[in-house]
Amino acid sequence: MVRWAAFSCLLVPVVLVVYGTSYGGAAVATLGLAAVTAACRVLLRYSEKSERAAARVFAEDALPGGHRGRHSRSGSGSHRGCHGSGGISPHD
Repeated sequence: MVRWAAFSCLLVPVVLVVYGTSYGGAAVATLGLAAVTAACRVLLRYSEKSERAAARVFAEDALPGGHRGRHSRSGSGSHRGCHGSGGISPHD
């Protein structure tokens, strides 16, 4: 995408000069196109980084076992290592 934008930044001034626009007008058009291309490139990179971060968060939330983070609990009233059934286990 950016390659086509760079190509058009080079092609447009040539076409403008061929069709009778002054060199100054073609230079202004080139600078404008270059500025728009640079801004689009920055926004595209920002969007890609945001998309990757969102995908990473989504993947972490979708892990089996309901992994919710480093210090979180898996549910209300649950404790690690506690059987909670109140019955006698075979080890008792």
